[in-house]
Amino acid sequence: MPFIPHTPDDVRTMLNAIGVPTLDALFDEISPALRVSDLPTLPEGFSEAAISRLMTERAAEPQPLCFLGAGAYEHHIPAAVWEIAGRGEFYSAYTPYQPEASQGTLQVLYEYQSMMAGLTGMAVSNASLYDGASALAEALLMAVRAHRKSKSKRVLIPRTLHPFYRQTAQAIVHNQDIELVELPYDPAGGHTPVEALAPYAGQDFAALVIPQPNFFGVLEEVDALTDWAHQQNALAVAVVNPTALAILKPPGAWGATGADIVCGEGQPLGAPLASGGPYFGFLCCRKELVRQMPGRLVGRTVDLDGKPGFTLTLQAREQHIRRSKATSNICTNQGLMVTAATLYLSLLGPQGLEQVAATCHANIRALIAALTQIPGVSPAFNRPMFHEAVLKLPRPARTVLDGLLAHGILGGFDLSSEYPELGDAVLVCATETRNAADLQRYAEALAAL
Repeated sequence: MPFIPHTPDDVRTMLNAIGVPTLDALFDEISPALRVSDLPTLPEGFSEAAISRLMTERAAEPQPLCFLGAGAYEHHIPAAVWEIAGRGEFYSAYTPYQPEASQGTLQVLYEYQSMMAGLTGMAVSNASLYDGASALAEALLMAVRAHRKSKSKRVLIPRTLHPFYRQTAQAIVHNQDIELVELPYDPAGGHTPVEALAPYAGQDFAALVIPQPNFFGVLEEVDALTDWAHQQNALAVAVVNPTALAILKPPGAWGATGADIVCGEGQPLGAPLASGGPYFGFLCCRKELVRQMPGRLVGRTVDLDGKPGFTLTLQAREQHIRRSKATSNICTNQGLMVTAATLYLSLLGPQGLEQVAATCHANIRALIAALTQIPGVSPAFNRPMFHEAVLKLPRPARTVLDGLLAHGILGGFDLSSEYPELGDAVLVCATETRNAADLQRYAEALAAL
């Protein structure tokens, strides 16, 4: 709804109809201590004409060049993606509570699941979650439920995993007495070496989390980590960037037998940055674990006349079965974002997605080469990376990033609060949307600062 249409007379009519004297009385169950009487820092409201002019003027201003990633990435989205996703039959479609009447929605979800299973190399995909961070939390809950041979509720989780993912997972799983044990990273490589796991050998852990690439953009030794987890009778939970999977080994092929559960953020697959969302999370697994997977699964079948059709095959959520039997209380499948991802993957295809990933990788290599020519700027780690890299600076990171913004450049993510041991360091990113002139502009601005 583009505006609130209710006049004061409309509000009074509705209050009279329900027998409530005022709007405040309608919400009298809210404690006065929790109410805010006014918002002194909020400016006065504009008229429609004034706000339209303001937004038009702001839209005409040049937007800063974005070299900021850290979990949300500026990729080119073909115009057809949202031209189609924005059609009424897709834009307004929601949960298929009546599957026989929701064939279009079910087919989109089925196609999405098929492509995500192929991209990750796993047997099964669900129909998405809220975002990548909560997808990880659901993956950990799933791992503890599914790993019947383990009596432990402990999970090994590297510090190289996105700090926001670690915080979100902790907030969700600690109420179920699941303990997250952090693993240190190698200060030279920025990865989690298998040697760092030695103190935990022989102990009972439900799972090991393996990011690829990790938060620093560094590639982890996924084969060795996956095999170590399985040798210790733990599940391997992969957290991956879907764009990177176009050129990297899929989690289903990690180590001798592959990862057990795969999750991550689907935003790179056709969802715009949009001030932080909405995004969507994905979750895939081995077939043996499918009954512990949260959310819903769509299957393809035939009807009594032999015609193909689609149906909700598994619905292990609280709205469909008894709460005590539900695997999760997820209440949406982020269907619109999944529709966009399905269109994005269909339009690009395997070769197109591989080209995007390869261009991202080439751009970050070119950017690092240019920036490290500046005295005092150096790479923090010496291992292969994808999409992003950490740079050490000779001045406070926040001061440098503020200066870059004054030059119209979003220069990266300040790591000083999350990783103070790195000193003045920033995480920079370059996607396929950047060109040689953009990289040169960044280098010149940083050199001037």
